[in-house]
Amino acid sequence: MPKAGSKPASKTDSKWKQPVEMGATADDGPQDTGPQDTGSQRCGFVAIIGAPNVGKSTLVNAMVGSKVTIVTPKVQTTRAIIRGIAIEDSAQLIFVDTPGIFAPRRRLDRAMVAVAWSGAHDADIVALIVDAKRGLDDETMAIGAKLADIPATKILIVNKVDLVAKPSLLGLVRGANERVKFGATFMVSAQSGDGVAEVKRWFAAHVPSGPWHYPQDQISDAPLRALAAEITREKIYLRLHQELPYRSTVETDVWKELRDGSVRIEQTIFVERESQRKIALGKGGQAIKVIGAEARKEIASLIEKPVHLFLFVKVRESWADDPARYREMGLEFPRD
Repeated sequence: MPKAGSKPASKTDSKWKQPVEMGATADDGPQDTGPQDTGSQRCGFVAIIGAPNVGKSTLVNAMVGSKVTIVTPKVQTTRAIIRGIAIEDSAQLIFVDTPGIFAPRRRLDRAMVAVAWSGAHDADIVALIVDAKRGLDDETMAIGAKLADIPATKILIVNKVDLVAKPSLLGLVRGANERVKFGATFMVSAQSGDGVAEVKRWFAAHVPSGPWHYPQDQISDAPLRALAAEITREKIYLRLHQELPYRSTVETDVWKELRDGSVRIEQTIFVERESQRKIALGKGGQAIKVIGAEARKEIASLIEKPVHLFLFVKVRESWADDPARYREMGLEFPRD
C-alpha cells in the first residue's frame, strides 16, 4: 500500500479513482492540478489518529466536505488507511484516516493498529483526536505516550465538545498538553461542523510548500470498487449486531459498465461460520436484501449512475488468517 507521504501512482480527472476494465487504457490526458503558479502551492499529508470511535472518520468527511470514509456507531469500523483530499486556498490537504488504535488481540487487530501507526509516521502533521466525553482514558494515554517517537508536527483536536461542559474541557486540554508537546489545540464538533473550518485553515498554513499530488477536483485516492465494498460493509455494521460485523469482510469481484450506462457490481461477503452466513442472509433472505438495497442506493448516488448490485455470502473459516484478504483490504499481513 502506498505510504502516506508518497505520491500517487496515477491520477484521474474524476473526483474518484475510476476502475479500469481489463484491456482498457487509463486516460493519460492533461490534469488540472490547481493554481498554475506552483511556487504558491502547499501540499501535505495529515494523519488523523486516536482511539476507536472518537470521530476520526466523521472529521475527515467534514474536512473533505463529502463522504469518503464510512462511519458507524460501532468501534473499529475503519480497517485500513483511507485518504480524503481537500483544497483550502492554495493548499491541498491529504487527510489520512486511520483505524482506531487499541490493544490488539487478533491478527486483524494487529494489522489495523500497525497501519495506523504507519500512517502517523509517514505524515507531515499528526492530529490526535480525543473524545471530550471519554477524556484522557487509558487508550488515549497510551497513544499519547508513543507520539514522542513521531517527528512530525503534532496537534490536539478535542472532538464532541458540544456534549461536555466547558470547565471539564479546559482540564482535559491542560492535561493532554502536559503530557505531549502539541503545536496547537482545537475544540470541534465534527458531527455539526463547529470549529472544523478553523482547523482546516491551520492545516493549510502549516503543510509544506510544494506541488499538489492530485487533480484539483479529486476527493479520494481510493478506487471506486474499494469504496463500494466499504459502503456495503458499512450497511452490514449498521444492520447486523454482536460479533458478526467484525467477523466479516466484503470484496468487489465484478465492476462492469453496461451499454445502457448502468453498472453491474458483484460483491462477496466473507464470514467465518455457516451460522454467520445464515444471520447475514436473514430469514427468507430479508437481511441481505435490506443490506443490498441500502448499499446499492448509496453506491448509485456516489457514482451518479444506475447500479445493479449482486451480493453473495460465502463461508471462509480462516479468512482472517488469509494474506490475500489482507491485501484486498490494504493491510500488511502480520506474520507473527
